[in-house]
Order: sequence, then structure tokens, then C-alpha cells
Amino acid sequence: MKQKHFIDSHKGITALFVLACIGYYDQWQNATAWIYLALHGGYGLMWVLKSRIFGDSNWEQSCTLGYGMVIWASLSLYWIGGWMICAYGIDVPVWYLAACTLMWGLGVFFHFAADMQKHATLAVRRGLITDGLFARCRNTNYFGELLIYLGFGLLAMHWLPVVIVALFVLGLWMPNMRRKDASLSRYPEFAQYKANSSLFIPFVI
Repeated sequence: MKQKHFIDSHKGITALFVLACIGYYDQWQNATAWIYLALHGGYGLMWVLKSRIFGDSNWEQSCTLGYGMVIWASLSLYWIGGWMICAYGIDVPVWYLAACTLMWGLGVFFHFAADMQKHATLAVRRGLITDGLFARCRNTNYFGELLIYLGFGLLAMHWLPVVIVALFVLGLWMPNMRRKDASLSRYPEFAQYKANSSLFIPFVI
């Protein structure tokens, strides 16, 4: 099996997991729980569609069942925020819902648009992509993911979902970005591109 089979199945079932939590904890009248379902569950469904239409080649690698289960267990950490909202009946102010939804929406734009740009460009030519969403940030897609996960994770109003995102950033995303930089350094123009762009968060880092 391929890594994407485990990743896609997990993201695809997220909406069912959150809905099950809403039912189990009787949170049918909790607006925050429903918004969380729309944001996290919606992202999972969009991820599956993206995987089928313009998937990331990194997830095409084969893996064992054991490693696949590690992927599943790791991704399940992202569910903690939704579980907390339902288990503890967390219902945030309307303005907070709006702010988190806006953050999530911006994240969807940056993540999916950047991945589409990369997919379309590489289908035509190989090499550095230094324009569009990659002009000032070398990993705009990861920046978008950060906004997405914070968008629905912050709805729990607890530090734990934020720590989980930070662990993924430091333990997985940053090493991947460093490896990507090392690979792209073979292009003569990369040094100039690196000097004029940020690694992860536009204009910050």
C-alpha cells in the first residue's frame, strides 16, 4: 500500500469522527461543534479530492501496514480539538468563530492554490518555481496548512491542539522544508531565490 492510502482514508473519515463525537456527547445545539465539523471535516474531504486530482508525489511511496498505522495514529492527534469541544461542551463567542473561520479560509486558499500551481507548473516544465504564490515564500502550501490547522484547532480554546500543531511543524514540516531546500540548491539560481524569499511564513521566517 501507499502512504497516501492511509493519509487519505484518515482525512476522509474525519467528518464522521466529529459527527460521532457530537452525537455521543449530545452536542447537537453546540454551534462551535458544528463549525468545527464544517472546517475540519470539510478540509478532510477537500484533501481527498486534491489527492485524486493533483496529489502530492511524496505520498506515492509504498509503506508497510505497520508504518501506515503509525501515520493513522499520528494524524489522529489532530482530532483532539474536536473531541475536546464535544466532550467539554466548549462553545466560543461568535466573533471568535468568525476569526477562526477566516483563518481557515485563508489557509485553504494558500494551501490548495499553491499545490495546484506547483502541480500545473511541473507538468509543463521542471525546475524552480519562483513566481505566483512561491515568489516570496518557498513553502506557501505549508503556511496554508498551518492556518488551516490553527483555524479549527483554536476553536477548542486550549493549548493542547496548538502544541500538537507545533510538534508537527517542528518534527515533520520543517525537516521536509529543509530537505526541499537542499534538493533545490542544485539549481544555480536558487541562492538568489532563497535570499529573496522566506522558508515558511511569508516575510517572517
